[in-house]
Amino acid sequence: MEHVKDYLKDINKDFESRARLGIMSVLMVEDGVDFTFLKETLQLTDGNLASHLRALEGADYLRVEKQFVGRKPNTRYIATPEGRDAFQSHLAALERLILGNKPD
Repeated sequence: MEHVKDYLKDINKDFESRARLGIMSVLMVEDGVDFTFLKETLQLTDGNLASHLRALEGADYLRVEKQFVGRKPNTRYIATPEGRDAFQSHLAALERLILGNKPD
């Protein structure tokens, strides 16, 4: 267990919350999704989802595309290459933490 600190240093704080972990997980398997899809899939409120999306956008982990579908506004979210790399590194750090501290 003495190496736990070494493993924890690679954990990305931007992905610590369940909401952000869920957002990035969805964006890793989908090319892009709209706000409603994320809200329903992750079962988050508008405000909660919006605040987490803003944080991830501010970290350059996702980009936002706004357009009109018919006459209705539509906002789509797409993981950036930096976001994909950061999330994969985060998952790898979690895996090292778990596997490196597994009882024999």
